[in-house]
Amino acid sequence: MSLPYCANGDISDPFDPFEKPNRHSSTGPGPHSSSPTLVESLQNAWMTQSQRSRYVKAGGVVVCILFVLFYLSGGRRGIPNVGSRWNFSWRRATLTKSGNTYAASDSPTSKCTKPHDASKPLIQYALMIDAGSTGSRIHIYRFNNCGPTPELEDEVFKMTEKREGGSGLSSYKTDADGAAMSLDLLMDTAMQSVPDEYKSCSPVAVKATAGLRVLGDEMSAKILDAVRQRLETKYPFPLVSREKDGVVIMKGEDEGVYAWITTNYLLGKIGGPDKTPTAAIFDLGGGSTQIVFQPTFKDAARGGMPENLADGDHKYELKFGGRDFTLYQHSHLGYGLMSARDAVHQLVMDNMHKSNKNAKDWISSPIPNPCIAPGLSKTVDVTLTPEHDPGSLVPVTMEGPRDGIPAQCRALAEGILYKDAACNLSPCSFNGVHQPSLEKTFARQDVYIFSYFYDRTQPLGMPESFTLRELHDLTAKVCGGEKSWDSFAGLQGEDGLTVLEDLKGRPEWCLDLNFMGALLHTGYEMPIEREVKIAKKIKGNELGWCLGASLPLLEKGSGWQCRIKEVE
Repeated sequence: MSLPYCANGDISDPFDPFEKPNRHSSTGPGPHSSSPTLVESLQNAWMTQSQRSRYVKAGGVVVCILFVLFYLSGGRRGIPNVGSRWNFSWRRATLTKSGNTYAASDSPTSKCTKPHDASKPLIQYALMIDAGSTGSRIHIYRFNNCGPTPELEDEVFKMTEKREGGSGLSSYKTDADGAAMSLDLLMDTAMQSVPDEYKSCSPVAVKATAGLRVLGDEMSAKILDAVRQRLETKYPFPLVSREKDGVVIMKGEDEGVYAWITTNYLLGKIGGPDKTPTAAIFDLGGGSTQIVFQPTFKDAARGGMPENLADGDHKYELKFGGRDFTLYQHSHLGYGLMSARDAVHQLVMDNMHKSNKNAKDWISSPIPNPCIAPGLSKTVDVTLTPEHDPGSLVPVTMEGPRDGIPAQCRALAEGILYKDAACNLSPCSFNGVHQPSLEKTFARQDVYIFSYFYDRTQPLGMPESFTLRELHDLTAKVCGGEKSWDSFAGLQGEDGLTVLEDLKGRPEWCLDLNFMGALLHTGYEMPIEREVKIAKKIKGNELGWCLGASLPLLEKGSGWQCRIKEVE
């Protein structure tokens, strides 16, 4: 770009806005003088050097600016690797860069054009596989980093197909390779959902829960090794390292705390600037159940309570979103819904054996069970204790009574809670486990119950919020049998069936509801008028522990690195 010429039209003399008049006049002090004096010669020489100096300085500034812009374009690496490119808009006369910073028209999110933290990419994906006791599920999360805490934009969910005996990793037992291949359906969904340019920097982790815990160390280790081998060799996603528990049987306390993070993150109670009261979570799985809440001891001095949460395995210190939380948590292994069914059936068998010690043919006849709906029956496998004559795993037929007796079923459900077990650290909930009183330390805050709590109540028309008394009334209707089911007419169940068809096909629905009521009211000692909230999703996102476990994967040092594509 050339500088403007001087006003007199002399193209040999560039215009200088700071020039004094006649400094470079061709006329000397005398008329018609053409030879410069010594002073004029020195002035001319000085001016030449000054001009050159200014040009050098101006050029240096331009070079520095270009160097800084070049550094910013290549000095940071963003995800995805879409290529750092400069776009110059003559109309806007601005430079924009895609990578970590985007033009508004090119941004992959509508929320912002650059990340809050320049060291992070604007968009990140994380994959979490929940290897549960009844089946495996994948959650594919998409986040933006527009704010100080990652914001969830989208979630894709897929689960393994149902099959006889379950479709979880534990159902494959000695077939470790078959267990690993069962996840292909889930990973294929990830391949379709995550754009190619993000795949190499989208971490995946597999966390198994209670089902694999009870399989035994040797068998479960072989399955986990096979899963790791398949994910590392067949798919482009970086697998979280062994040291950071990339493929692992998750600890029960982590499962509950991750679910607590998920719920409160989606509710906006954590991760933001406001210090709002948090919600409690009660998660009911197939093999275990978790409770997590943040107790308060405001009236400890007057009420005779401790001033803070006692130390122990139940105490969980958590840092999240700039806040510190002291949580109570416990995972009750063996108190998931499927485990509770087995325990109740076992208790029925024990009671029958005590009343028929001298008889041997009773086991081949239908066994009355108040937890089976009237007029229905269910064949179950029961493991008999050594003192029983058969002494082995046998199939027996459980038969519902002529008339519903929900109170008797509730007594059986309360019986497996072992409320009278020794309590080494008072107060205790059930089975000798310490737990601060919910009535005293968590009386008014929200309580969310989900997983099987939701699956067994929502199809029956229960609202998003109800009291334990209303759950008690619902249980009485279900346990009353078909003659009490008229209020469920017209409700839609699962797999295209009506709720009435579902109730007939699930004879243990009465058992399930009684166990839930017993667990919440007798086990956790929640008042009968306490309100709970059921949910499967919040703001369109699945509840459970998976999101809470995925959020840490977005941070540095979480056990994975972007994979480099090998050149073939």
